[in-house]
Amino acid sequence: MSEKTLTRMDLADAVHAEVGLSRNDSAELVEAVLQHISDALVQGETVKISSFGTFSVREKAARVGRNPKTGEEVPIHPRRVLTFRSSHLMKDRVSHGNKD
Repeated sequence: MSEKTLTRMDLADAVHAEVGLSRNDSAELVEAVLQHISDALVQGETVKISSFGTFSVREKAARVGRNPKTGEEVPIHPRRVLTFRSSHLMKDRVSHGNKD
């Protein structure tokens, strides 16, 4: 398994190579798309990218947790969490490798 991490710069380089925009324009495009996705999620919207997956925000209620070391009960405050559910196409592609 690869230890490489895909970065914003890698995405910008891919846009530069595929579309032919300048490196600066490619970086700005990637930033704009990521900012738009982030803004939608902050507002509680669901972001669905066809053939990739769905990002959504879940509201988690307050509950009582337990410190596993001491057994002491600790209150866990309500919070919003980001979830991702990959599409069936993405799941199949990952499980079979990058053959497409």
